[in-house]
Amino acid sequence: MTGKADLSAANWKKSSFSSGGDNCVEVAFAGGVTGIRDSKVAQCPVLAVTADAFAAFLGGVKDGGLDRTV
Repeated sequence: MTGKADLSAANWKKSSFSSGGDNCVEVAFAGGVTGIRDSKVAQCPVLAVTADAFAAFLGGVKDGGLDRTV
């Protein structure tokens, strides 16, 4: 993905599993782009990926494809 995504008016959401802790990420969806940022520093740089890439990432998480093997 190239260019800049405009997420300035996006509604950022924190996972319900975060339990109010400090080690969380937030996501926002706007115009086919998913923004990902550190919840502690709202003005930090944002990782922006396509909606398809984010869906593939979530699919990998859900099916265990990203589990660590030590």
